[in-house]
Amino acid sequence: MGKKDMEVLEARIAEGEARVAAAKKKEMKEKIKKQKTSFWADFKKFVTKGNIVDMAVGVIVGSAFTAIINALSNGILKPFINYLLALILGKDSLSEVYTFLSKATKIDAETGEEIVDLANSIYIDWGTFINAIINFFLVAFTLFVIARIARRIVNRAKERELAAAKEAEEKKKAEEKAKAEAAAAVAAEKEAQLQAFYANVARQTELLEQLSKK
Repeated sequence: MGKKDMEVLEARIAEGEARVAAAKKKEMKEKIKKQKTSFWADFKKFVTKGNIVDMAVGVIVGSAFTAIINALSNGILKPFINYLLALILGKDSLSEVYTFLSKATKIDAETGEEIVDLANSIYIDWGTFINAIINFFLVAFTLFVIARIARRIVNRAKERELAAAKEAEEKKKAEEKAKAEAAAAVAAEKEAQLQAFYANVARQTELLEQLSKK
């Protein structure tokens, strides 16, 4: 094989490799484009689903109910509980219901009295725990009431739909029955007219036969 043939062969090999590289590059671009299209299609499908809208509404409503429950807990129930604690335990509020495991004290700069240093003390904060329990039961009770009301509304709507569907079906059956009765009456009338026509023809035929005999 000569030098010229070798050059031609190398050129063909280089051309083939370039074609393969270009084909791979094109395939990679199409794959990336397809992945992007699939991603945006899936995202659009996800966003346009009813579940995401329901979830957003649920989050907004849940935030609003959280504010209502916090106001109910902090503004109405806690003062009442603090009053009871003041009568029973001698504490002013839930924030002062502690069980100290290791108590540290410090001197108040203004009054000079020895007070509890909560920052350096080890204690069980019963007030925070009781407050969390109160908020939990408030949230659970509120959600229970809302779910119960919503279930009743949904059930009543279903009952109305079923009643409307039943009424429409009965109305449809009545209309079909009326149509069938009307069709039967028309058929009976036509049959009577046909029988009368046949009877008239028979009488005329009989008269013609009698006249022909005379």
